[in-house]
Amino acid sequence: MNESTDIRIANMEDSIALPRSNGELVFEAPWEGRAFGMAVALNEDKQYEWSEFQGRLAEEIAEAERTGASSTYYERWLASLERLLLEKGMVTPEELDSRTAEYASGQRNDDWHDH
Repeated sequence: MNESTDIRIANMEDSIALPRSNGELVFEAPWEGRAFGMAVALNEDKQYEWSEFQGRLAEEIAEAERTGASSTYYERWLASLERLLLEKGMVTPEELDSRTAEYASGQRNDDWHDH
């Protein structure tokens, strides 16, 4: 991450701030780190403004709290990223559904240590 990305991430409002322990980012599973990395990399590649992503994340978190959904922070993060990519036309609903099905079925596994 570049310095300006670090600053944007560190300055996220408390209601949408990333989970941390002793100042370090906390990921419970490999996919969470990958989802985080994809969102950051696409922003650094200027595919969208960080504020656009933060807005989607704030909406996802607010909706989950309003409905009492039991989703985790990174499930909300991923939903925000998916929504933004769909809105920007970077992926189609069919492509997203196809890739999700591949992971769910075990057909696709991008864990580097499994290769």
